[in-house]
Amino acid sequence: MKELTIRHLQEYIKTNDFDLEWSNGYFQKLIEEVGELSEAIRRNKKQDMNDGIKGTIDEELYDVMYYVLALANIYGVDMESCAYEKEKLNRIRWDRVTEL
Repeated sequence: MKELTIRHLQEYIKTNDFDLEWSNGYFQKLIEEVGELSEAIRRNKKQDMNDGIKGTIDEELYDVMYYVLALANIYGVDMESCAYEKEKLNRIRWDRVTEL
């Protein structure tokens, strides 16, 4: 199995699900998935070996991440590079010692 990085996942999503005309749709799906995540958190539904991932916090967190990366693809944002840059600012703002 290939190592999963933010960059790899973002490229995978771009290869399999990229439509410039659907930017509003990706945003609407993100909002929908955030609502589903809220419901899963409210129910404290976590993945277990018997029930699988469907409807769990685990699944909904992935779905949110998926649509964030799909939107990043639409707007040409490299989220892996963005994470490093944003964490540089956070280190200063929050007086963090460790680097990403």
